[in-house]
Amino acid sequence: MLMPGWSREETTVPALIAHSHFHLAVFYAALFGCFAPEWYGSLFHRVERGANIRDRGSHLALLATVSAGIIAAFGFVFGSPATAIAWHQHVLFWIGIAVMLAGLVFRWYAIHSLGRFFTRTVATRAGQYVVDSGPYRLIRHPSYTGGLLMFLGTGVAMTNWAALLAIMAGAVVGYWYRVRIEERALCADLGQPYRDYMLRTKRFIPHVL
Repeated sequence: MLMPGWSREETTVPALIAHSHFHLAVFYAALFGCFAPEWYGSLFHRVERGANIRDRGSHLALLATVSAGIIAAFGFVFGSPATAIAWHQHVLFWIGIAVMLAGLVFRWYAIHSLGRFFTRTVATRAGQYVVDSGPYRLIRHPSYTGGLLMFLGTGVAMTNWAALLAIMAGAVVGYWYRVRIEERALCADLGQPYRDYMLRTKRFIPHVL
């Protein structure tokens, strides 16, 4: 309900980063810290010679979908104030930043646990075995869980419903295709040990999903 003399435009509150230079600077710093290493690795990381590459374009597809989601999200933040979340913007912003950083830490913990078997394109190598220690004890793709947390935090920090949905849609579509290709490759190359591993673990969230 609008108060007398107020127009709908006057009650519209834009996303926090659209009207606060301080929060925008913090957001860009967190965005750079979370995703710059990913882009650097995507550009310069190379699969070792002799590896069996089974990527089927999943790496490029993931980059394309998440990039499209982020671009669309910025369009909503700066071009669609009507979809901004008006309540508790400052609280939501800092929750989003915290979730982004938590996702970053968890992703790199998973990468460290996987060690030399980590690749940015789907590939297997001679002597590879099923890693089921650290976060891999309960979930098969903890690095993707970390990535999804980073995207979720990004969307929340934008304080815009449409931006959050756009980012998560891009991430979910990209990771869905990536996981299908990766699990098919690991089943083919690692055989029954990986199939048994799949039976006792979930993909992203322990005991849930």
